[in-house]
Amino acid sequence: MVLSLLRRARAKAGSAGGGGGLVLPVPRGAGTVGCEVVDPVGQKLGGAEITVTAKADGRVVAKGTTDLFGLFTAALPAGEYGLLMTAEGMSPASWTFYIEAGEALSMGRVEMEVAQQLEPPSPGMWTIDPPHTAIRFIAKHVGMANVHGRFQKFEGGVRVAENPEDSEVRVRIEAASLTTGNKTRDAHLCSADFLDVENYPYIDFVSERFVYRGGNAWSVQGALTLHGVSRSVALETSYLGAVNGGYGEELRCAARARAELHREDYTLNWRNMLARGIAIVGPTVRLEMDVQTMFQGPDTPTPPE
Repeated sequence: MVLSLLRRARAKAGSAGGGGGLVLPVPRGAGTVGCEVVDPVGQKLGGAEITVTAKADGRVVAKGTTDLFGLFTAALPAGEYGLLMTAEGMSPASWTFYIEAGEALSMGRVEMEVAQQLEPPSPGMWTIDPPHTAIRFIAKHVGMANVHGRFQKFEGGVRVAENPEDSEVRVRIEAASLTTGNKTRDAHLCSADFLDVENYPYIDFVSERFVYRGGNAWSVQGALTLHGVSRSVALETSYLGAVNGGYGEELRCAARARAELHREDYTLNWRNMLARGIAIVGPTVRLEMDVQTMFQGPDTPTPPE
């Protein structure tokens, strides 16, 4: 990705084209930036994440993903900006640009490059390090902003096989350890209306297969058991590499994963709750995990509580 990709095209005040000819109304004093994103073989790359920040103060002024045709367009006030583009299995790309009022700035067709594949972790057992791991959930509060929460108690690990595709993951979460920063809401989410932690104290994930997606991207597919019900889930995972470091310079590796859950798949009946006037969170929940694991050798130290 180079600055020579940028092509400036003047547009009439009140409308501008970007990202393949899409025409949008533009506020007075603003311009537009747009692009078409493709993979290394020229296929449209939908779902690439783009973040635009103002150079003056680092504030995020636009954030979104490319559509099914690989297109992205944003209207921005005149000024200097930085743009970051990321996509699964691809190397991140970033650059700066300046946009003037009434201007349509086209990056044209942007080809992302496949990320350099990292060396896989050594075969063996890798145990989750809780102090350096976060398991978060994000749910839509019906008609309002998102609810953010996390689980504070969990355990598990990864058995890395000689053939990485034969590896296994097991994670157990204490359902009652959730926190959203509001005790009343937390108590309700733990009640029989939602997780019913008294009868279903654990949330378990057991992998069934690892599917390589290219670069450092994997899909870890398996069964998630929640509220007494098991459903197939795919954790879209980015492997972040392995290093020596930590409590005793032990070998550790890290990954980031996410998945979308549908509450009704686990008999958490959203429609019935709405009928009863219960509108805590919406019908889908996004699960995000930043995981750090330690290789289990004879000299591996025990993580502190």
